[in-house]
Amino acid sequence: MNTIKQISIIAALLSFPLIGKAQQLPQFTQYMFNTISINPAYAGSREALNITALHRSQWAGFEGGPQTQTLSIHSPLRNEKVGLGFSLINDKIGDQNFAYIFGDFSYTIRTGVNTELAFGLKGGFSHYNLDQATVSQDNTLENINSWTPNLGAGIYLHSDMWYLGLSAPRFINQKYHDATDVLIEANERVSYYLTGGYVFNLNKNLKFKPSTIFKLTNGAPASYDVTANFLINEKLWLGAAYRFNDADSFGAIADFQVSDQFRIGYAYDYPKGDIRPYTSGSHEIILIYELKFIKSKLKSPRYF
Repeated sequence: MNTIKQISIIAALLSFPLIGKAQQLPQFTQYMFNTISINPAYAGSREALNITALHRSQWAGFEGGPQTQTLSIHSPLRNEKVGLGFSLINDKIGDQNFAYIFGDFSYTIRTGVNTELAFGLKGGFSHYNLDQATVSQDNTLENINSWTPNLGAGIYLHSDMWYLGLSAPRFINQKYHDATDVLIEANERVSYYLTGGYVFNLNKNLKFKPSTIFKLTNGAPASYDVTANFLINEKLWLGAAYRFNDADSFGAIADFQVSDQFRIGYAYDYPKGDIRPYTSGSHEIILIYELKFIKSKLKSPRYF
């Protein structure tokens, strides 16, 4: 497939920024277990050193389909009101590559007997790169390889059984373009995320956790997910998800708590939109490790 045509098809389906479209941060099916990637106020909320790694292969079988990896580390400090974290996102689509490297800070205040409100700040850099092989094949392009600063913020209100979050991971609009200002124009726009979830005790061995995420980006279609997870014997999460946007998709989720410290999860998405004839679906794997500093103070189990 012609390189420019390939990128253009993917860009149109994702609302990615060729020909002046707004570039969006990637969205995950297992967002409820990867909150730190979009909301810095989540840093330290697990009351443990949390390390989360995620890999997403979107539209398997489609040449140039998005490949995304995230890595986050966050923990409360000795002063438990303060949380610090680090998050990294690497997002490759066709011959374009975006990377985001951010530090996260949160400060938590108690708002009730069982509720806390955290305020978060995120600061770091975004990196955009156009593959050199593409530049070599088309002499109308020039290599784009640049770093730009950015800031973000969020709030996170929660109890042991429910949560609400509002965040904007990037405040600063950025623009990347080639010398022609025509073929390649990648615009970073502010994205807003609203998240929420609740845990229902059905019986001593079964819990039900519905959750949702709503994402709004200037210059791009709104997107929101509705997810329903069941927790069996505090060990196994099984769930389903539906994403509403210009490329609707169904999802299935399975997470297993291997030990007190380690959890592994898998999600599969099947698209309904124009991409459907060209792919077998999307795959997502998440690994979570937690080091519990003070066992007696760690809320166990944690549902989000």
